[in-house]
Amino acid sequence: MFRLFETAAGTGWGAEQRRINWFKYASPQAFFPLAGTLQPWFAGLAVVLCAVGIYLGFFVAPTDAQQGEAYRIIFIHVPAAWMSMFLYLVMAFWAGVGLALNTRLSGMMASAIAPTGALFTFLALWTGSLWGKPMWGAWWVWDARLTSELILLFLYFGFMALQSAIDDPRRADRAGAVLALVGVVNIPIIYFSVKWWNTLHQGASVSLTRSPSMATTMFAGMIVMALAFWMYSMAAALARVRCIILERERNAEWVADPLKRLP
Repeated sequence: MFRLFETAAGTGWGAEQRRINWFKYASPQAFFPLAGTLQPWFAGLAVVLCAVGIYLGFFVAPTDAQQGEAYRIIFIHVPAAWMSMFLYLVMAFWAGVGLALNTRLSGMMASAIAPTGALFTFLALWTGSLWGKPMWGAWWVWDARLTSELILLFLYFGFMALQSAIDDPRRADRAGAVLALVGVVNIPIIYFSVKWWNTLHQGASVSLTRSPSMATTMFAGMIVMALAFWMYSMAAALARVRCIILERERNAEWVADPLKRLP
């Protein structure tokens, strides 16, 4: 009986140890090689998924009965818009964790995500203008959805500018975290703007509460492109956070040893 209890206790302790060991990746020194290992895989998946998504969206999906071939911009525009909002939430999450727990890596991750989020926000606005010209007859209108998306781009720029303006990285992370958390209120405004106000922007074609109002091939192409953008975002963030780690930890002994830089 004692041996059985000892075995069970040992097994429980081992499981507990395995769970605790995951927290070691909260250290920049431990996360650096892991990021280097994962980044090429995410980059490869991004290339493959992007090729599949472009093929489905531009060569397989049927022509829209009302918008013709011009609608195909949605295979870039809609996933980019999704990622612009989702990445801001992820950035704000990491910034909030860093602010609450005072962890160095959390602030670094928020800084690494911001440029990619700004890229997708700009891409969503730019492709939206290309789509709006033939549909609305204008490159830009002060529509609620477009205006709130533009504010999101300014929030990304403000986050990056604020961090760059402060020399101390820890103070910069805390100041950026406050701005990021305040800016989260803009995300539901973007999402629900077509319901709250009378706008020119069409409603969502994809919803979690109902089936998509589009052909299956259209839906598949859009989802695959969204996954491709997500894989790219992860690859870019991991590559960028490695650069941030080396920059901030350049005086640490493990950075000074070139053999320990390798993934």
